[in-house]
Amino acid sequence: MSALDAQLERLSKAPRLLIGLDYDGVIAPLVGDPATAMPLPGMVECLASLVRVRQTDVAVVSGRPLRTLRGFLGQVPDIELVGSHGAEWSGRGIDEEPAARSEPLVAMGECLRAVAAEFPGSLVEEKPHGVAFHFRQVDPQKAELAEARARQVAAAVPGIIVRPGRMVVEFTLTTANKGDVVKRLRHHTGAAAILYLGDDVTDEDAFRALSDPDVGVSVSGAREGAAFDIADVHAVLSLLTRLLDLRRAWAESTRPVPIESHSLLSDQRAVALVDPRGSVVWLCGPRIDSPAIFASLLGPRVLETPGEPQSAGEFSVSAAEPGAACQQSYLGDSLLLQTRWPTFTVTDYLDCSGGRPFQRAGRSELIRVVEGLGTARVVFAPRLDFGRTATTLVVKPDGLVVEGQADPIVLFAPGVKWTIRADGPHHTATAEVGLADRPVVLELRFGSGSLRPAVVSEAHRRQQTERYWSAWAQSLRLPQLAQDLVRRSALAIKGKVYGPTGAIAAAATTGLPEWPGGVRNWDYRYCWPRDSCLAAEALARLGDTRQAMHILDWLLAIVDQTGSPERLRPIYTVLGQEVGAEANLTDLAGYASSRPVRVGNAATQQVQLDVFGPIVDLVWKLAEIGAPVSPDHWRLVEAMVLAVQRRWHEPDNGIWEIRGTRHHYVHSKVMCWVAVDRAIRLADVLLGQSREDWEKLREAIRHDVLTHGWDPSRRAFTLAYDLREQDAACLQVGLSGFLPAGDDRFVSTVEGIMDHLLEGPAVYRYRCDDGLPGREGGFLICLGWLIEALVLLGRREQALRLFETLTGLAGPTGLFAEQVDPDTGLGLGNFPQAYSHLALINAAVTLESAMASSVGTIGRASA
Repeated sequence: MSALDAQLERLSKAPRLLIGLDYDGVIAPLVGDPATAMPLPGMVECLASLVRVRQTDVAVVSGRPLRTLRGFLGQVPDIELVGSHGAEWSGRGIDEEPAARSEPLVAMGECLRAVAAEFPGSLVEEKPHGVAFHFRQVDPQKAELAEARARQVAAAVPGIIVRPGRMVVEFTLTTANKGDVVKRLRHHTGAAAILYLGDDVTDEDAFRALSDPDVGVSVSGAREGAAFDIADVHAVLSLLTRLLDLRRAWAESTRPVPIESHSLLSDQRAVALVDPRGSVVWLCGPRIDSPAIFASLLGPRVLETPGEPQSAGEFSVSAAEPGAACQQSYLGDSLLLQTRWPTFTVTDYLDCSGGRPFQRAGRSELIRVVEGLGTARVVFAPRLDFGRTATTLVVKPDGLVVEGQADPIVLFAPGVKWTIRADGPHHTATAEVGLADRPVVLELRFGSGSLRPAVVSEAHRRQQTERYWSAWAQSLRLPQLAQDLVRRSALAIKGKVYGPTGAIAAAATTGLPEWPGGVRNWDYRYCWPRDSCLAAEALARLGDTRQAMHILDWLLAIVDQTGSPERLRPIYTVLGQEVGAEANLTDLAGYASSRPVRVGNAATQQVQLDVFGPIVDLVWKLAEIGAPVSPDHWRLVEAMVLAVQRRWHEPDNGIWEIRGTRHHYVHSKVMCWVAVDRAIRLADVLLGQSREDWEKLREAIRHDVLTHGWDPSRRAFTLAYDLREQDAACLQVGLSGFLPAGDDRFVSTVEGIMDHLLEGPAVYRYRCDDGLPGREGGFLICLGWLIEALVLLGRREQALRLFETLTGLAGPTGLFAEQVDPDTGLGLGNFPQAYSHLALINAAVTLESAMASSVGTIGRASA
């Protein structure tokens, strides 16, 4: 294998690969007349195939005008075209040609045409941002003189920048260069590695911008900064074809299970995820924010030395025959999951019998019941603390003891004969289980070292667990619209409630990527006061106010403990404690090779002033429906208004937790207004009081937002006072009542969001550079907000179509990820996401209420 082949082999495994290449001399052979430089046959097809391989980006970086590149390459979806050495970008809003050519370029063109008249065969090419003088067809003995004459006349034109190439010299006014293009592309795509191919002097800027593990390849001669050189465009096509085969093989061998295809288990303390083939690939216990014991969801463990990848932890039960198909569904309205193989079934649940969800003791039991005929293969591969702690398995007569940490863990599995093998520092147990008349029960016990049979039979515990979930689900007041999905969304939210405290986690996972192969991989296993109040409000709309009461009690305890309500943190553990420092799990490969995998969340140190609004709004919503709002709740309301009084005028990091400089985010200001507005209403309803000081505060915030948050030129409320991009969170301007629904400013904001942020099934939060590399998907909560906004504007048909889009994003068992990839429709981000499920609930309730109101209006009119 040559050194270049070895580099291609390595590049083919990059989590996110960017292929950048020049046009002339790389995609198309060099020719005398630039207008006839067509791509080498097969080249465009190869590039189109490469960009279709997941986690692969392709960019053509040329000195040619963007319009010329489009003419040569046609419409190839997803290939980035960068023209004029970086002055023009497709799809970035930097592709408009100047309305009129500047005087220096006009003068330069006239001078060069005069030079061309002196040297037959030379050619002047006018570009949007420059003028090129081609002398490839000039008599070789006069070519050097022709170039010198062109440079000489350029020296007389002020402000002209000279950029030499292969038998061409370009004169421009822009400092754009291919090195800067490579840096921008790396940031935009989040590329972990870059392959760049170029043949020109101008490509040396690109080669110099590369760093390890990037690879630069020069075509038709060595260029500074390129590690390799190849002969010509035919060699380029051969190289890219080889890379395509390698990249396809990597993509197929590492293809992950879609995020939304997993299913949630919960006992409201621990959580687990089961993949479509019945493997427990994620389990955090005894709390949802505890270190995982099974983490193969996040890929295999990364080895320091090459070898077979090691499991990051799983607990699988499958058919002994390879390739057997299976089906999966929840049992009724519960979180009991059944995986059906051809001759047997596996029923999985976390035991909720005997009031366990509310017990503070660190006890959880994952129960797997295998029933039927034939042979099942069991693999039990726990990896303590995400695999960072050596995990030893000790065989006992009725099961296995997991050794390696202080708290006891055992697998009660009577009658199962285990084989133990070493996997690096860990043990893996396997067994072939013959099924006959009696079910095989596998019971993973956290917080217990007992391998004795449970006092209560498995059948009874299963029945109680099923009743625990189904009785609650049946108590809900569900809309007819998407009723099953709404019920499942409510169960998903309840499954992320930590029973002992009432805290609601944002999601069950950490590290699931917001873009495949990217670095936006956060830990969401904690409680955001804002998110939990929104989730509790969604459940209250379905008739369950208990979760709302519990989260308010949890918040009261935190506020009392802090002593300064304005210092309320944006994130807490489910115990109400501060979240630990953010750290990377370097030995996990990541879902879809997306690294780093993080634990902890640095956003806990941010300022997020929007948090106060949802808390007071939840109290108001409870009062509206007649829930027993207490003096303690009123004390919480007063604390939140005091926090707003002290801090509303400050910049913050906003709902989207943008890392970096703080800004005056419009959504944060609107939520501060909501806190005061709802407090004023509560003072009137609960106490019969009016608060003039609060009314003045509310008006001051409103005036500030209308003065600084509204952009007349864009006709929209924007991300922040000094950031004029669209922000889907600005839909709250109307949804919160800050402005009436019919206000033209809200209407045009909705329309702007649909024009700029809606793409297929996705609604992006924003589309500006937030300082982090790579892209992200569209947020399902933003789609839900847009549906509600359209209902508010009376556009119910549009809202219904988007609601159908939203429901179509649910996984096979009815669960939603945080985001969606608009290109594939697959889920992205942590799972199952509270934001997404509350969005589905709110959108369904809002739509059905609007339709019922419309029917009522028609009925009255007919009467």
